[in-house]
Amino acid sequence: MFHSRLKSLLVVPLRGMLRAIACFQESTRRLYSHASLAAHLRTPLPTSVVVLGRAWVYGTGDVRFGDTALIYPDLHIETQGSATIILGKGVVLSRGVHLVAMKGITIGDGTMIGEYTSIRDANHSRSEGVRLRDSGHFAKPIVLGSEVWIGRGVTILGGVTIGDGATVGANAVVTRDVPAGSVVAGVPAKPILQAAADVRRA
Repeated sequence: MFHSRLKSLLVVPLRGMLRAIACFQESTRRLYSHASLAAHLRTPLPTSVVVLGRAWVYGTGDVRFGDTALIYPDLHIETQGSATIILGKGVVLSRGVHLVAMKGITIGDGTMIGEYTSIRDANHSRSEGVRLRDSGHFAKPIVLGSEVWIGRGVTILGGVTIGDGATVGANAVVTRDVPAGSVVAGVPAKPILQAAADVRRA
């Protein structure tokens, strides 16, 4: 009985203390993650950008973040040569997103990118008698418009433009341009609203 009463008396203040400690740890982690990302970039990282965990930056660090971006842990971001990666205001990059630019990647305001999506503007070349890793690459820039929604596990290849307000379903492989406002899915990604309309007409 005594132990039960003691426990009930201690639970509330202990819970409050643990919550305060957790809030302090979370704030400290965000500050550290923001400072760590900022240290690897060539341009200033806005203070309004929220960085929830470690981001890995490779290459030249020529990455420009818009205000109020939200960055989840395990972001892999790479720029080589004169390539830049430009993110608009309010962009969300979920856990494990990969952005790799040899020419350039532009992501518009308010666009949300799902977990483990890969956006790479380059592909390897092949040359006879040359090891694959030494044979170079070819690259074309990628452009994502504003308010685009990219599902989990999507792959977007070089040269693709995705229009404003478009949606790309989970695990799709985007090999060609996606018109504004359209919904695509599959491998390779194709419009699915049009496909559904064709089925209804049949």
